[in-house]
Amino acid sequence: MEYDEPTVLATDGARRPKQATGFLLRVVEGPDAGKCLSLDTSRPARALIGKSKACDLVLADPLVSRRHCAVEATARGLHVVDLGSSNGTRLGQKTSLVDAYVSPGERLTLGNTSLVVEEAAPETVQPAEVTQSAAFGRIIGGSLAMRKLYGLCARLATSNVPVVIEGETGTGKELLAEALHEEGPRAAGPFVVFDCTAVPPTLAESTLFGHERGAFTSAVTSRKGVFEQAHGGTLLIDEIGDLDASLQPKLLRALERGEVQRVGGQGWLRSDARVLAATRRDLEAEVQAGRFREDLYYRLAVARLELPPLRERDGDVALLFGHFWRDLDTEGRPPPADLVARLEAYHWPGNVRELRNAIAHRIALGDLAVLPRSDAPSGRPPQPAASSGDFVKSVLSEDLPLARAREQIVAEFERLYVERVLARFNGNITRAAEASGVARRHFYSIKNRSRQ
Repeated sequence: MEYDEPTVLATDGARRPKQATGFLLRVVEGPDAGKCLSLDTSRPARALIGKSKACDLVLADPLVSRRHCAVEATARGLHVVDLGSSNGTRLGQKTSLVDAYVSPGERLTLGNTSLVVEEAAPETVQPAEVTQSAAFGRIIGGSLAMRKLYGLCARLATSNVPVVIEGETGTGKELLAEALHEEGPRAAGPFVVFDCTAVPPTLAESTLFGHERGAFTSAVTSRKGVFEQAHGGTLLIDEIGDLDASLQPKLLRALERGEVQRVGGQGWLRSDARVLAATRRDLEAEVQAGRFREDLYYRLAVARLELPPLRERDGDVALLFGHFWRDLDTEGRPPPADLVARLEAYHWPGNVRELRNAIAHRIALGDLAVLPRSDAPSGRPPQPAASSGDFVKSVLSEDLPLARAREQIVAEFERLYVERVLARFNGNITRAAEASGVARRHFYSIKNRSRQ
């Protein structure tokens, strides 16, 4: 059975509410029998289960994928999402699940490993670390999904460890990185951004590490790289998943030694820069595919923050709407009374960036503005725009780099395609994959991406 909407499932097939504040995942069968993973509703991000050393619960089972599934404790139950694993995640005796809520007493099977979901004893559950603040630095959001992040963000701001910030395009990864910088002890130092998608591959090395005069034809003067520019401050490497493979070992060396060598230079230069990395990609999948170095990933992912998409941030559309309207409307006009409700009904595939652009569009054009709307039936994801042509135009209007614009358009096409072919086969993924001409595992991967 496939679940189009998250459901609290009991082993007898009944739906029932669950209000547990904590869960214990205990391995009862497999090579890692006896291992446990404790979760509670204050956890600021999903916990990962798989073979990768970066997972929260590392399993040695060869049939388990590197990044097999994600789990999160919620008031509705333990939320389990398969991450496109090779052999699927099974709930009890049912077929593989993609996205479901499960209750204590139920069993999950990953490869040859079985885990029992238990309710954590009340005395073992730490008090929920959820702040009451509706912002962290310049990051705005009063939803539970965001407030659960702020405590961890505050602790990471005061440290010097590398952090990987994950999230869809437009969720605010760069703004969060800047907030970590501004709320920490390096706030008086520089904040420098290196965007891996915006710098041509031929210039990436000299932009990262600098170059000496005469190092190449156009190097008429010496130039500092971003590591040197960020000395005493913070360096954000944006879209780290797009970094050229030839530069990854050089970046790893710079991170491990804290020093860089300019192109054409002979000596090493000390760099005291805290490094943050942001990505819209699944870096674990990139490692598995051989496109990203495993040792570089582990060096960067000392800590990890996952920004939720706007569609999962209950109430934040209205909060952000008020902030953006006040910021963008220089004439101080009140917003239309029905506008917030219209915007809250939309799916926001472009997340916070798309919302801000939509509000700017409405302020500039008034009643002539064409705003996104949802005509989707209840229970199905809203459509991103009145037509595919409108969506393409909305992406083009953001003036994004080619790679990012293409990714948004392809992601929306995949979402619509998966939705259509699944409807044809009543949700049967095996038949839908066959009709699509792709392997079942690949179809799972596309389906998971389209739901994120």
